[in-house]
Amino acid sequence: MTQSRRVQIRDFGPPAVMTLVTETLPPPGPGQVLLRQTAIGFNFIDIYQRKGLYPLPLPTGLGFEAAGVVEALGPDVAGLAVGDRVATMNAGVGAYAEARNVPADKLIKLPDAISDEAAATLLFKGLTAQYLLRATHAVQPGELLLVHSAAGGVGQILTRWATALGAEVIGTTGSPGKIPAALEAGCTAVIDLNDPDWPAAFLRATGGRKARVVYDAVGKDTLERSLDCAAPYGLVVSYGAASGKAPPIDVETLGAKGGLYLTRPSVFPRNADPAALRANAADLFDAIARGHVRVDIGQRFSLDDIVAVHEAAEARRAGGAILITP
Repeated sequence: MTQSRRVQIRDFGPPAVMTLVTETLPPPGPGQVLLRQTAIGFNFIDIYQRKGLYPLPLPTGLGFEAAGVVEALGPDVAGLAVGDRVATMNAGVGAYAEARNVPADKLIKLPDAISDEAAATLLFKGLTAQYLLRATHAVQPGELLLVHSAAGGVGQILTRWATALGAEVIGTTGSPGKIPAALEAGCTAVIDLNDPDWPAAFLRATGGRKARVVYDAVGKDTLERSLDCAAPYGLVVSYGAASGKAPPIDVETLGAKGGLYLTRPSVFPRNADPAALRANAADLFDAIARGHVRVDIGQRFSLDDIVAVHEAAEARRAGGAILITP
């Protein structure tokens, strides 16, 4: 039996609802492996679930993304061996832990060039950027994109990768102090969302040109006005809710604003099939090898400081990715 500390919540609410508990893990079952985690990723969906915006059955763990080493194999596991370095981003909630049993088909073997820390901070965010750039819309050279939260974990990856594909990216940020990070990631201009007329600021920055695609991870505070930044027949992608759940949009509004397309995709269906997961991960690893995507760890915390992790993220004090070590 293996002892593991993990984060648990019994009620939805502020960061303080998270507590550390110790559990005894049984041996891995059929199709499972015991994963000893060395690095854990943080994502905003963790906050949404902790607060109950995306409710889970209680009590529950939290976290989707981690890297580590295979310590034991359950029956009927093929293609993995004890000692393999692996990572996961869709093996179910519970990544805020020292160790856990996970389905083997949800694990991705890590190339030697990808460190555990890189995998734990890039896999979820990188695969999010991958489906946004490849599947939700196949970004083409010369296209103008508006990327909200361009200095955040996904935002920086999305910006760098889109720029490498030849697109022009205008970014936004809710903190003026993060503007340099967004510019360094490749934005040609960065709009401060604290400006009450930020759509007009966007149009001034582009000389009146509107975006082919608007990538909106903010939600409640931005989605309606994101529509004003999309070109006729352009696409607005709502893929996060950092400020709260996005408001409902009347379909007639889409017609009045230029025959716009609006979508709400998710990284999980895109990577539900094990073969698709590994193919998409290979695309991400290739982008990393080419320098289109890189690790940008903004802050590091231990699992004992998980409350501080969420506090920093909600206060938007953390630029780049947050790494949690067990």
